[in-house]
Parts: sequence; structure tokens; C-alpha cells
Amino acid sequence: MPKKGGKKGGGGGGKQMTEEERLVFLQQKAQAEEESAKIKEDVLTQFLKDKLQKEERNSTVNLHKLNQQWRSNLRQTRASELREDFAILSQTFERVVDCKDNVIKLLVCDLSEAEQQSELAHRAHLQCVDHLLEVQKSRLAALESHWSTSLKELSTEYNTERERILKLHQQETEYLEAATFALEQRYAGIDSEARQDYQNTRDDIKNRNIEEKHALRIQMEGNVEELWQQFQHEQQKYTEATEERQIAFDSLRATDQRNAQEADLQMRHMQKLQDTISGLRSHLSTSQRENEASACGLRAECEEVSQKVQQLRAKLCSAQAAERTQLANHTIYSDNTIKKLQENIGEGETLLRLADVCRKLETEQEKVLPFYTSSLTAEELSQEKAHAMEAMSEEPVQTMMDYTDLEKFWQRYNKVLLERLCLEREKKVLGWENQQLRILLKQYLDGISVNDEILQQRNSLLMLSCPSLQASPASESQTHTRRTVIEAAHVVQRTL
Repeated sequence: MPKKGGKKGGGGGGKQMTEEERLVFLQQKAQAEEESAKIKEDVLTQFLKDKLQKEERNSTVNLHKLNQQWRSNLRQTRASELREDFAILSQTFERVVDCKDNVIKLLVCDLSEAEQQSELAHRAHLQCVDHLLEVQKSRLAALESHWSTSLKELSTEYNTERERILKLHQQETEYLEAATFALEQRYAGIDSEARQDYQNTRDDIKNRNIEEKHALRIQMEGNVEELWQQFQHEQQKYTEATEERQIAFDSLRATDQRNAQEADLQMRHMQKLQDTISGLRSHLSTSQRENEASACGLRAECEEVSQKVQQLRAKLCSAQAAERTQLANHTIYSDNTIKKLQENIGEGETLLRLADVCRKLETEQEKVLPFYTSSLTAEELSQEKAHAMEAMSEEPVQTMMDYTDLEKFWQRYNKVLLERLCLEREKKVLGWENQQLRILLKQYLDGISVNDEILQQRNSLLMLSCPSLQASPASESQTHTRRTVIEAAHVVQRTL
């Protein structure tokens, strides 16, 4: 019954809902389902996160406990190994200390004798150094005196030559000035005379020409007046009577002939005057050319004299430049000599300082025996020297004989060089051993440290056999081995 009533009520409610209300109801229902699903998903995610954090904390705690236990086990194992190594090293150290005590006792016995020999060698060395210093000082004094005398001689020679050249230059300058002044005076006199002659001749010709023109003008005026009077008279006669025309014509023709003759005479006289003027002009031009030629000759002489003066000046300048260059070269040579001597002095002082430093750094054995004895006999040494001398020419042999006193020095130098090479080789061996020890130390530190990177790699402490940190006795004995000393001369001879 209730079920049926419920159905009826539901059916009646469904019938009462509209289409829009039904859509709204469905949307609300879908939203409610989505929200419930989202809430469930969030709850599940939070639960998983909490569980993961709890697992991580548990794993961290377990790992820490495991590391602590593992470290304690490793420490115990490593401590036992280190105790054994320490015991072995202590025994080795005691043995080495005993050996060194014995060596020290032996060296103390040899020390007194070595000190005496060292004092003797030191005194001999100081005497040699003092002798070398005296020789060097005497050489320097001789060089300085020679340089000062050479400089004085050069300066005096330069001053005398300069004074002589200056006097010669002054004399030649005075002579050239006097010659130039005399030539100028001579040329001025000739020029003034030529100008005066030309002016006088020009004035005379001009005056004569004016007088002749004046006379001709007066004469021509008189003739013209006469002709005019005659023309008037003839005109009157012609007008008066024509029969007398023939007589008048004859008289006029005769008059015309006379006038033509007079005009011809005047023209000839004018031609003569023109010829005279042209002759005077040619004479004037020739005199001008002569004056110009003499002036050109004087100019050429002046130019020649000036060229000689310039040549003398150029020679003087070149001589002065050469003397100046020579003086500068001597000055440079002297400066270079002084610098070279100063460098030699500095090198000597440096050599003395280095000798003091080397003497301070010498070992007891080197102080006792500064020069080691050769392993060859006297006969073998003489044979080696003879063989080396035969292989060389005379000039290198003479050069080597000059430096025979330095054989002891080169012996010590070669000894030091060989010891340096041995030390470099020993340094390489020790570097290799140091690298191996660093590798072992790194393995040891990696073994006692625990982290993810170390645990992922191979651990030396987990192996059955691990490399021992104990230094091998062979390496120790190798560091104290006695090195064989070979003379560098033999090595060089083999290489050559």
C-alpha cells in the first residue's frame, strides 16, 4: 500500500513539474554528482599523499639506522687494520731512527776534519778572489787611463784642426770680400764712363740734328717765298700777255730744275745725316755689347768666386760634420766601454754573491771534498785527453789550454748538473707515488663516507682484498739509494 501510494504521489508530482523545471532539476542533480565525485577524488589524493610521506619518513629512518650500523661495522674493521699498520710503521720508524742515529754519530766524527778542510778551502778561495779583484782593478785603471789620454789627444787635435780651418776660412773670406769690392769699383767706373760717353754723343747728335733742321726750315721757307713771288709774277704776266707764256714756261722749268737739284742736294744731305746717326747708333750698340760682355765676364768671375766660396764652405761644413761625427762616435764608444765595464763589475759582484750563496748551501760532504776524484786512472785520463786533442784543430786546442784552470769548476758544475737531473727523475718517481697515495686516500675516504653516490659505486671496504696503505720497504730503500756520479766530460764525449 505505501509503495503504491508513493508511486502515485511520484506520478502526480511528475505530472505537476513543467519541462523547464525538469531541466533545472537534472542540471542540479548533475552538479551535485560532480561535486561529490570531486570531493571523493580530493580525499583519495590526500590519503595517498599522507601515505607516501609516511613511507618516505619510514624509509629515511630505516636508511639512517642502516648507515649507522654499517658505519660502526666499517669503523671497527678499519680500526683493526689501522692498528696493524701503525704497529708496522712504528717498528719501521724505530729502525730508521736507529740507522740515522748511527749515521749522525759517524758524521759527528767526520765533522771536525771537514771543518778544518773547509776553512783551508775557504781561505784559498778568498785569496784567489782577492787576486782576481786586484787584477780586475788594475785592468780597469789601465783602461781608464788609456781612455782619458786618448780623449785628451783627440780633443786637442780637434781644437787645433778647428782653429786652423777657422783661420783659413777667415783669410779666404777677407780675400773674397776685397776681390768683390775691387771688381764692383772697377765695374762701376767702366759703367759710369760708358754712360757719360753715350750721353755726350747723344747730346751732340741731337744738337747737330736740331741745327740742321732749323737751317733747312729757314732755307725752305725762303725758297717757298721766292717761288710764291715768282708764281704771282708769272700769274700777272700770264694774265697780261699770253704770248710770253713760252718764256715763262722756260723760266719756270729752269727754276723747277734748280729746285729739284736743291731738293736732291737736301735729300742727300739728310741721307748723310741718317747714315751718321745709324753709324753712331751701331757704335753705341757695339759699346753697349762690349760693356755687357765685360759685365757678363765680371758676373761669371763673381759667380765662380761665389762657387769657390760655397765649395769651401761645403768642405768646411763636411769637415765639421765629420769631426762632429767622429767625436760622437768616440763618445758612444767610450759610453759603451763604461757600460761594458760596469756590466763586468756587476757580473763580478753577482758572481761573488752567488759564490757566497753557493758556499752557504754546500753540504758537509761538498765542504769536505769540494772536488771529487775521477774514477779513471792517470793513464786512462791522459789517453782520453790525447784522444780529445787529436779530434780538434789547433785553434780550439789553444783555446782549451787557456781555460785549463777552470777544470775544477767545470767538474763541480757537471756534478751539480747531474745531481739536478737525478733529482728531477726522483721528483717524477715521487710524484707518481704521491699520485698513487692520493688514489688510495681517495678510496679510503670513499670507503668511510656513506652517501647515495658512494653506495652505487664499488666500495673497496666490501671487497675481500683491499690495497694496503703501508709504504713498501723497497720505495724507502729506493729513496736512500746511493747514486753513481758520472763525469759530464765522458757523457759529452760519448754523445759527440
